[in-house]
Amino acid sequence: MQILGGVSSGAILANFLVVAGGGSGGTNNSDAGGGGAGGLRSSVTATGGAGILELPFTVAAGVTYTIQVGAGGAALTTTSIGNNGTDSFISGSNITTITSIGGGGGGTENGGATAGQNGGSSGAGGGGGATGNSGIAGTPTPNQGFSGGTGNGTASNRAGGGGGGAGAVGTNGQIGQVAGPGGVGVAVGITGSSVFYAGGGGGASQGTDVLNLGGQGGGGNGGDTSRVATAGAANKGAGGGGGHNSNTSGAGGSGVVIIDAGVVAASTTGSPTLSGTIYTFNGNGSITF
Repeated sequence: MQILGGVSSGAILANFLVVAGGGSGGTNNSDAGGGGAGGLRSSVTATGGAGILELPFTVAAGVTYTIQVGAGGAALTTTSIGNNGTDSFISGSNITTITSIGGGGGGTENGGATAGQNGGSSGAGGGGGATGNSGIAGTPTPNQGFSGGTGNGTASNRAGGGGGGAGAVGTNGQIGQVAGPGGVGVAVGITGSSVFYAGGGGGASQGTDVLNLGGQGGGGNGGDTSRVATAGAANKGAGGGGGHNSNTSGAGGSGVVIIDAGVVAASTTGSPTLSGTIYTFNGNGSITF
């Protein structure tokens, strides 16, 4: 049985990790970009976008902190730009809401090339269209993630760029039908172990490509002539892989919120998991100290 605690007196600081949902990969007539990872904000180890480490927030006794865990962008089955992931946040009456922005959907190509969507870590550019254009990546949110790679529009060599990760940019699509891998995520040790979160999705290739992998941190692999794109990892905010030739793209992975105030909470909702004083929310809920 869980023994409930709470804050009795003195200032208590809570460390946190907030990861948004990842974007899904695009789909198109040739080769699409990978989805961007969800934005990542952390007060432990490292934060997204090579930003300055966040400060812990001050816990107030009796204040209920609302938790939202963002969903990943839905997979696509028809030619389209990928879907953005949903934001994750921690809010409470005594703090400024800590929000991570959902990852951007991957770009598409349908007689042209379309940029990936903006997000916490941006979606990558789509592969080149009939006009030979190369899609560009969307814009990431500062201090949360990185841009995706651009698509390559060279005729008969089209390849999508990799989605941006929380820790690095996605790689550009290359001549030779070589799609870009997704950007690497960020390793955070808030649970006591170093875990990578928020890797970008791999781009799709017009050929048979063994390099269009998702970024470390759960990014989905891009599709090619022999493989279907895969989804980003759940509860890591990872981007989904880009879809090849209108095949299904990879869905973005859902986010996660982790809080450690060094004390056991007075109450929670949403059934977070508890390890010592570390609360992991894989879905929406609340916590009161």
